[in-house]
Amino acid sequence: MLNRIIRAGRYVNQSLRLMVGVPEYSAYVTHMANVHPDQPVMSYEKFFRERQEARYGGNGKISRCC
Repeated sequence: MLNRIIRAGRYVNQSLRLMVGVPEYSAYVTHMANVHPDQPVMSYEKFFRERQEARYGGNGKISRCC
């Protein structure tokens, strides 16, 4: 029972992080290890910057009306 509660808490945490735009680094690392083992894994800082640029646009430009 406790394991189910912990697992549910992790899913809720991951969902909330994705809703506010904070990507899951551990999921990225796991994906890279399983699917792309020949490619290097980005550091957390580089991963975070890349995700922010992908979400909000690069070069300091904001591509939305407000």
